[in-house]
Amino acid sequence: MPRFPFADRVRFFLERQFIKGAGHQLLFVAAVIGLVSALGGALLLFTEEDGFPDSIWWAFLRLTDPGYLGDDEGTWRRTVSTWLTVSGYVLFMGTLVAILTRWLIDMMHRLELGLTPVSLRNHVVVLGWNSRSVPLLQELLGSGKRLSRFLERHNTRGLKLVVLAEDVSAQRMHEFRQQSHLGRAAERIIFRSGTALQPEALQRAACLHASAVIIPADTHNQPTPISSDMETIKALLSLSAEARALQSKPPFVVAELSDSRRIPAARRAYAGNLEVLAGDRSISRLLAQNLMHPGMTELYTELLSAPDGNEFFIHPVSEYEADTLAEAARKCPHAILCGLLRTHDGQWRAQLNVASDTRIEPGDLLVFLSSGFDNSLPVRSRKEYLDICNRPERIIPINNENPTRMKVLLLGWNRRVPGLIRELGTYQSCHFDVCIVSSLAAQGRRREIEAYGTPPDSVHCEQIEADFLQESELQDLQPERFDSVIFSSNDRLGSREEADARALLGSLLLEDVLENQMSRPQLLLELSDPSNALLLARGNHETLISSRILSHMLAQIALRRELLAVYEELFTVGGAEIVFHDPEPYGLSPDSDFGSFEQKAAAAGETALGVIRQQPAPGGGRLQLNPPRSRALNLQTGDRVVVLITLGSAYHAKPDTPTPM
Repeated sequence: MPRFPFADRVRFFLERQFIKGAGHQLLFVAAVIGLVSALGGALLLFTEEDGFPDSIWWAFLRLTDPGYLGDDEGTWRRTVSTWLTVSGYVLFMGTLVAILTRWLIDMMHRLELGLTPVSLRNHVVVLGWNSRSVPLLQELLGSGKRLSRFLERHNTRGLKLVVLAEDVSAQRMHEFRQQSHLGRAAERIIFRSGTALQPEALQRAACLHASAVIIPADTHNQPTPISSDMETIKALLSLSAEARALQSKPPFVVAELSDSRRIPAARRAYAGNLEVLAGDRSISRLLAQNLMHPGMTELYTELLSAPDGNEFFIHPVSEYEADTLAEAARKCPHAILCGLLRTHDGQWRAQLNVASDTRIEPGDLLVFLSSGFDNSLPVRSRKEYLDICNRPERIIPINNENPTRMKVLLLGWNRRVPGLIRELGTYQSCHFDVCIVSSLAAQGRRREIEAYGTPPDSVHCEQIEADFLQESELQDLQPERFDSVIFSSNDRLGSREEADARALLGSLLLEDVLENQMSRPQLLLELSDPSNALLLARGNHETLISSRILSHMLAQIALRRELLAVYEELFTVGGAEIVFHDPEPYGLSPDSDFGSFEQKAAAAGETALGVIRQQPAPGGGRLQLNPPRSRALNLQTGDRVVVLITLGSAYHAKPDTPTPM
C-alpha cells in the first residue's frame, strides 16, 4: 500500500486543527510558541552555562517582547535573540492577532445572523420574509388601540415582533430600518435566522411563548403551485410536534395558504388555535365582486389596507349597556353599527345588516365601521346621541330566472385564476363568458381549472394562446367588445416586479387600442408590489394590490381573530353584501345630509355606509365612508350611495370562520 508523503500528512494535520475553531487555533499557536522557546533555549546552551529552564525563559521573553533585543551581548546570543524576535513578530503580531481578529469578526457575524434564541413572552412571530412582510409589520405596528387591546388581553406592555428570515444580515436590517413608513418603530422588530421548516429555528424565535404566530405565503419563486402551502403545513406540523415534546399549549397561529383546497390539511396538521386565510379565495372574491360592482376596489382598499380611512372594529357589548342594536347604534355618533358576531355551533358567525330591534345577548360582539378605535366607542353625553334608526329585516331574493350575461377578458395567468372561475360560478344572477389569454399552453390551463373543480355551467371559458404585450395580437382580441378586462399578475415569473411590469405595460397598450373606440370596458389591474400602484395616473382603470390586502388582513386577524368571520360574510355571495345604488329611489336631494340618508336606508332594510363620487376628489379618491351625520352629501350627477344589504339567505353558514377562544 503506498504511503502518503510526510509533508502531506503534516499539512493535513494542521488543516484539521485550524478548522476546529479559534480555541484549537490558539492552542496550536501556544504549542508552537512553546516549541520555539524550547528551541531557542537549547541554542543558547551552546555558549552559556545557564540552566535549561532559565534559557527557555530567556528565549520566551525575546519571543514575546522585542524590547529585550538591545540587552544581549555576543554574536551568538544576538543571532539567536534576533531570530526569536523576528519569530515573535510572526507568531504574536501576525498569527495570534489574525486568529483573534478572525474570531471577533465571526462572532459579530453570528450575532448579526440572529442565531441566539430570544427570551420573550407574549410577542408576535412572523415566519418568513417575502412581499407580505413589510406591509404586515407596518399594519401590526400602526394598529393603535386595536394593538393596545391585544396587548391588554395578553397582559403585556409593549409589542415585540420577531421575524424569522432565511437571509439575515446587517445590511438587510439597515435597509429595513430605513423604511420611511416604519420610522423608529422598526427598533421593536427582532430578526432571527432560519426558516419555518427548521424546528431549531422555531425554538430560536420562541414560538411556543408567542401570543400569535403569523405565517405569510410566498407566491413568487416557488417551483410548484403547492410549494408555499407545503412549507406552511410543515411549519404547522413542527409547531405541534414541539408543543407535544415540551408538553406545552400550541400558540395561536394565523396562516395564509395559496390554495384554499389545502385548508382541511392545514387544520389536521395543527393541534392549537388556527385561523387560515386562503389567498386565492380572498382575492378571487374581491375580483368577482368588483366585476359585479365596478369601483369596489377603492372600497376594499380602504377597509383592508389604507393607513388612513375607515375599517371594522369589534367591541364586547358590555361597553354599550344596550338591549338592542338600535340602542347601541345611537350611542356612537362617529361610527356605523353594521351588526354583531354571535357563536353558533362553537364558531363565530357574523350577522350584518340585521333588524335594528335585534336583541343583544351576553357574549355577543358588535361590529362597527369607524375611522378609529375611539370613534367606535359610546359617547358619554346624551346630547350627542343619534336618533334611533328603525331597520326592519329585509332579504332581497337573488334573480335566478333571468340572469344577465357579462363578457370578461382575462389577460395573463396566475394560480388564482381557477379560483376566480369557481367564484364567478357562485353568482347565480349572472352568466360569464371568460376569454383567457396567456402565452402558457391552453391545455395546461384547462387542466388547472378542472383540477380546481368542474367549471360551473354559468361560466364559459375560452382559452387563447397569445402574447397580449404584442399590440397586433391585442387588437385581434377586440377588447372593446368586452364588459371588463382584467390584467392578472403572473406569479410564475422570477419576481413580482417583473410580473407587475407586464401588467402595467399591457394596460398602456390597451389604452392605445381603445383610444378611438366608442365602447370602453371596465379595466382592472391586479398588482403585487404596492409601489407600482402610483405609476399609472388615475383614469379608466382600477387597481387591486393583492399582496398589500392579504398582508393587512393577516395582521388584523392576528390582532382580532373574529374579523375573519366579518370578511367571510362580506366577500361571499348571499347574505350581507356591500353595493352601490342610485340615490334617486331614496328621495335624496343634493342638500340631504348623511343622517337623513341613514334613516331612509334603514327604513328600506339597509345600512347606509357612505357615497362614491362620479368624479374623483382633488386628492384622487372617490369614496367617502362614514361621513359626519350633519354634513350635506352634495350629490352630483353620477354619484352613487354605498349601502349594506342582505341577499338570499340572511344567516347562512360560512366556512372556515374562527372558533371562540
